[in-house]
Amino acid sequence: MDNNEQQAPTIYWRVDEWFPDLSPEIKTRLKTYHEELIKFNRTLNLISPKTVFVADAIHFADSIIACKTIILSNPNIDKIYDLGSGNGFPGVVMALLKPSTQVVLVEVDQKKCEFLKHLANVLGLKNVTVENKNVDTLPDNSIQYAVTRGFGNISRTILSARKYMVKGGALYHLKAEEWGIEVGEIPSQLCAIFSPSLVGEYKLPVGAVKFGIVKTEKVR
Repeated sequence: MDNNEQQAPTIYWRVDEWFPDLSPEIKTRLKTYHEELIKFNRTLNLISPKTVFVADAIHFADSIIACKTIILSNPNIDKIYDLGSGNGFPGVVMALLKPSTQVVLVEVDQKKCEFLKHLANVLGLKNVTVENKNVDTLPDNSIQYAVTRGFGNISRTILSARKYMVKGGALYHLKAEEWGIEVGEIPSQLCAIFSPSLVGEYKLPVGAVKFGIVKTEKVR
């Protein structure tokens, strides 16, 4: 090798060792998801170039841990919307982990919707549907459970959600360690409609950053 040549950075895949409890079938499908994500990212900008080589941690491990936490906290979720799904995190992972739950991926970008449909087909996910629409256009009082990751701050999200979430419905926000600041910034008028609570905190298998899952329940 020429001294001036640089070896291509390794694209890691450590999910199998990090999550030995997952079935071989789910591990295989997650690996396929990873391969499709990397392939389509070249043209669709699904994830930041900075995270491509550690997508197994930043995107997959994060979604796996978060989805497991949500499922454990509320095993009765039979249908959940992933708002602003884009690259499929965490909705596609939720669909893989809990086949009995219907997952609706809502995304405004048509090309990303085509990717999501392709992904659902390749992974054989019969419990996934894709809706190409702006979240703000979702019908009033139509959603009981929803999840967001990287969609927007909590205040802006629930401002929109007050229309389409039913009373008693819950919206799960996947957040990094600044979640407490975002909760503190929720206007009092919105706190009268949505009650925030922490579902759980966790760290990824690598790194020291602490993540949190905030639930905002519509109380009126």
